[in-house]
Amino acid sequence: MTIQVFGHKSPDTDTTGSALIWSWYLNEVKGEAATPVLLGTPNTEAAFMLTRWGFDTPAIIEDVEADAPVVIVDTNNPAELPASINSADIRAIIDHHKLVGGLETKGPIEITVRPLACTATIMIDLMGDDAARMPDTIKGAALTCILSDTLEFRSPTTTPHDRAVAEQLASDLGLDIAAYAAEMFAAKSDVSAFSDAELIRMDSKEYEVDGTKFRVSVLETTAPEIPLGRIDSLIETFKTVEAEDGVDQVLLFVVDILKEEATLLVPNDLVKTVAEKSFGVTAEGTTVVLPGVMSRKKQIIPNLKV
Repeated sequence: MTIQVFGHKSPDTDTTGSALIWSWYLNEVKGEAATPVLLGTPNTEAAFMLTRWGFDTPAIIEDVEADAPVVIVDTNNPAELPASINSADIRAIIDHHKLVGGLETKGPIEITVRPLACTATIMIDLMGDDAARMPDTIKGAALTCILSDTLEFRSPTTTPHDRAVAEQLASDLGLDIAAYAAEMFAAKSDVSAFSDAELIRMDSKEYEVDGTKFRVSVLETTAPEIPLGRIDSLIETFKTVEAEDGVDQVLLFVVDILKEEATLLVPNDLVKTVAEKSFGVTAEGTTVVLPGVMSRKKQIIPNLKV
């Protein structure tokens, strides 16, 4: 059976690109039939990557069949995976997030979780000498993943190794990193065509803090005025998303890539308390600015308090 390679729901650039990269590796290097799939519509930056490097958009699946062979990338959290994931035949997990627990496998598997900024960086390491066989399309996907997850090396998750791998890929491709990253971020920032609910779910993960279930959403942009110009309608839509997704509260952070800060929308006293306890700020009004906060993984999720 063909191995399905996929990452988390609300697929971002790293999840989308990593599924493409590892499927290529399994097919072309390991001789194992594999195909990338997604668990939702890719965000605008991921869609840019697909078009820029000539990929077809992978098929979107709702669930997995019992005993279907799968490789999980860029997550290990069952809440971000298909409902039937534990009935599938999980062959490997490649990730860079903290371990959550809850996945079950049918036997021993290869699990790689490393403290790097990007899953694509880990994959290139795992390939070893075979990474030299990557065609430009796969190198382009990998470069896009790394620049996305590091916000062009601005994110505190960035390691020297992520940067070195990205610089080598850019050199191989003859690309100027700053110019290419600007193209990526322009694509990521073009969200005017999306509904409020789509924006909230575009780059979003569920996380529980002391019994309170949050949908923690991040919009990384070089044009924060676009989503922040829709504060009232976004806050109103929080209620719909919370009801439909079975969470207690949406936390929406608009990350200004260039200013290196986040703006948290504050719709009620619960979020006001979260902002003040988690980030040591005084929250007044419907927004609060969090200087230096850019990473959900390293700066937002670990600090959340209610």
